[in-house]
Amino acid sequence: MFSTIQSRLIFIGLIVAAAAFSLWPRNVTRRAPGADGVMRDTVERRVSLKRGLDLQGGIHLALEIDQSKGTVVDPAGALDRALTVVRTRVDEFGVAEPLVQKVGNNRIVVELAGMGNAARAKDIVQRSAFLEFRIVDMQNQFRDAIAAIDAELRRMGIRSGPGAAPVGAGAVEKLLGRDSGKVKGAAKDTAETGTALSSLLFNGSEPGEYLVPDEEYPRADSLIHLPEVRRLIPRGLDLLWAAQSTSQGARSYKALYAVQARPIITGEYLADARAQVDPVYNQPVVNFQLNRQGGRIFGRETARHIGDYMAIVLDGRVQGRPPVIRSQINQRGQIEMGSGPLQQAQDLALVLRAGSLPAPLIIVEERTVGPSLGADSIHDGITAGVYGTIAVIIIMAAYYRIAGLLAIAALGFYVLLTLGGLGAFGATLTLPGLAGFVLSIGIAVDANVLIFERIREELAAGKTIPLAVDQGFRRAMNAIVDSNVCAILTSMFLYQFGTGPVKGFAVTLILGVLASMITAIFITRTFFMVWLKRRPTMETLSI
Repeated sequence: MFSTIQSRLIFIGLIVAAAAFSLWPRNVTRRAPGADGVMRDTVERRVSLKRGLDLQGGIHLALEIDQSKGTVVDPAGALDRALTVVRTRVDEFGVAEPLVQKVGNNRIVVELAGMGNAARAKDIVQRSAFLEFRIVDMQNQFRDAIAAIDAELRRMGIRSGPGAAPVGAGAVEKLLGRDSGKVKGAAKDTAETGTALSSLLFNGSEPGEYLVPDEEYPRADSLIHLPEVRRLIPRGLDLLWAAQSTSQGARSYKALYAVQARPIITGEYLADARAQVDPVYNQPVVNFQLNRQGGRIFGRETARHIGDYMAIVLDGRVQGRPPVIRSQINQRGQIEMGSGPLQQAQDLALVLRAGSLPAPLIIVEERTVGPSLGADSIHDGITAGVYGTIAVIIIMAAYYRIAGLLAIAALGFYVLLTLGGLGAFGATLTLPGLAGFVLSIGIAVDANVLIFERIREELAAGKTIPLAVDQGFRRAMNAIVDSNVCAILTSMFLYQFGTGPVKGFAVTLILGVLASMITAIFITRTFFMVWLKRRPTMETLSI
């Protein structure tokens, strides 16, 4: 098939064109939220050769199932479902070329190249995003139980003043503190020295709402989680804190809500969620839409609770102030974000669209690479590659003369084919990958060394130049194939069992070895054929 020079040159032109096409910059459509919170498609012109985390900076996170918050029945299945949710969230995050993959049987690795906000990235991948809608305590059952709770705390010896006795080891810092004093609007006058909870709670403006000064929040939270107190909370009620503090006058308060334990609906019926700015109050909100089944359930339940207040709960925290249900609500609703930034609403809409995690995730490894360090890595990698290539060129030209120059010309095609292969397969170029690229340059000329030494042996045996060249390429083939196959097999094992950086090295080395075989065996021989055709009467070969 490639017996003629013309057919060989046509084939070389085709593979060079394919490699150049895979590296040519092209338009890439990326979906990201705009300034108004609406998701839009943006077009970017980008080279298909992707750079890894260590070359352009970014964030590396390793996550595992958090077993400390309760036993997970099926950890392997939960990890697979969590992988799907995290990948969906990251894909909508707006980061170019993210990496989300499962490593081993218990870990998820997330790499966000070019991402600099580590706190935001961690919040998005870790947030459970479990959405619930609960009716607040309209009958004030919890308020009626506060007296019994205070009596139990007095019996246990817990006081609100500095002399209060702790319950259990490690409770001193949580339960002791400065007396909050008597503030107008308190749920109950606390002149008695033994009360511990009622002195911290102040009636809110809505049913089931109680306000706690921010400085007293840790003590109040520890009290309501005592087993003795939880037994006295009316059956069917939960106590949940607000997601954000509110200011009243010169003081800041944390709101505590008594809500029904059974939600009227959960986020499993959520179909869509979008962030935008409310034109009336100029504050960010999240508009959500339920699917048909969820709309029927939500409509039925809200129709039963017209006039009641409904708390919107996300991951155990009440979002905003519970709105009153004035009419039946079907498929559409709104989550108010208060005075927070629009980006917070966008992130909440993102995680709601992706769905809730089946189990909580904990970060076991975190690395942040700055863009300046990535730029330095690129510079050092390119410098090493240039120096190594120059050394190879000098040695080949000095030792093998004309034949060495032909091999050097083929080396340029090798570089193009290797980078083109990385672009065509969507591989990510990493710092170890650059090392594999430089190493494969040596492998590429190593095959030429085997061929040239064979040609010299054939010339020493008295054969003509065309016959010596033909026999040299044929007889060196076995050694070249054996060494390259061994290198490819080793790289495949590295790819299968290695981590991210090792995989990058293995992929680049495999593509480099394949490109070196094409250049050394096919392209270099084509150059020899052209050289010999142009000098048919040549008596000696400069090799």
